[in-house]
Amino acid sequence: MEKILEVRSLCKTYIVNKHQNNVLKNVDFSINKGEMVAVMGPSGSGKSTLLYTASGMDNATSGDVIFNGKKIAEMSGKELAELRLNDMGFIFQQMYMLKNLTVLDNIILPAVQSKKNTKSRKEKMEHGQELMRRLGIIEAAGNDINEVSGGQLQRACICRSMINDPDIIFADEPTGALNRNASDEVMEELSKLNSDGTAVMLVTHDARVAARCERVIFIMDGNIKGEYSLGKYSTGAKMRDRERTINNWLMEMGW
Repeated sequence: MEKILEVRSLCKTYIVNKHQNNVLKNVDFSINKGEMVAVMGPSGSGKSTLLYTASGMDNATSGDVIFNGKKIAEMSGKELAELRLNDMGFIFQQMYMLKNLTVLDNIILPAVQSKKNTKSRKEKMEHGQELMRRLGIIEAAGNDINEVSGGQLQRACICRSMINDPDIIFADEPTGALNRNASDEVMEELSKLNSDGTAVMLVTHDARVAARCERVIFIMDGNIKGEYSLGKYSTGAKMRDRERTINNWLMEMGW
C-alpha cells in the first residue's frame, strides 16, 4: 500500500536543567493511506511527543519525517504551516476554540485561512454545516462554545479537522476528557471518516478506543517495542474481542 507518513530513525531530545532527556530514540514506523493507527504506552513513554514530531508541530532532533514523499525538515516555516492547514487535521484532548466565535465559525476558520481552499465563503459555511449535520450537532451551529456539551464540542473539533479535506488526522487523546458514551460517539465518527479514506494517527491509553483501529503501536521509554495488527474495523465488529486482544497483547508487552 502507498505510504502517507514515514518516520525514520527519529530522535527527540530535551535539555532540562542541563540534563539531557532522550524522549524518542531512533523511532521507525509508517502509516499507509487510509489506515487508522493507535499509539499506546505508559505515561511519559513519548506517545504525544511522537505525534507532535511526526505531524511537524515539533522539530525532531535527528531523523526524518516524510509526508506524502516530502521531508518535513526541508520545508520552510510557511510551507510547513500550509501543509498542516491544508493536508492535516488535528484533534486534541483540550478542545482549543475561540470564545468570541460561534461553533460553526470555529469550524470553518481553517477554511477561511486556507489559500488552497478556493470555495466561496458561502460554500465554506455550507460545508461546515454539512459536517455538523453528519456528526449530529447542526443544532449547535450558532451557539457559543460554552453553550454546548463536551461531546458536542469534541465532535465540532472533528468537523474543524475535516473542513479542508485533509489526507490524515492526528488526534492526541481525543476522548480523554469525555465520558464513555461521548467517547464511543466520537470514535464512531472517526471510524466513519477513516472508512471514507482519511488516515488517522491517534494517541490513546484506552484499549476500547484502540480497538477501533487497524493497527496498534506500543511505545515505552522512547522506543517502539512492538506493533499489533487488528485488521480493519467495521460496523458490527466484536468490540469486546478486539479490546480483549489488545489488553492481552499490552500485558505481554510489559504494560
